[in-house]
Amino acid sequence: MCADTGTAIPTVQIDNDRVRVTEWRFAKRGDNTGWHRHAFDYIVVPLFDGVLEIDLGNGERVTAPMQNGVPYFRELGVEHDVINGNDFECAFVEVELLEPKPG
Repeated sequence: MCADTGTAIPTVQIDNDRVRVTEWRFAKRGDNTGWHRHAFDYIVVPLFDGVLEIDLGNGERVTAPMQNGVPYFRELGVEHDVINGNDFECAFVEVELLEPKPG
């Protein structure tokens, strides 16, 4: 993922030819990843119960409910800025699938 500078803290935990695993930690409400476009399919595993606010551009912002440990999948090409919508610190683990889709 290529990101503009945001205030959330990314910590790469695994980075090899097949996957990149990054923990994103948001210390307070309003912390964000920065605007970015995903170059790979990815999976997100929330480490909290709460919400993330997703800025989709053009003034559109949606609220996405998160449940601790319940993953979701998105395909490459997604563009957004992810923002902590909670009054507490939160984090998620992002797994980028660096290998192309089979077939």
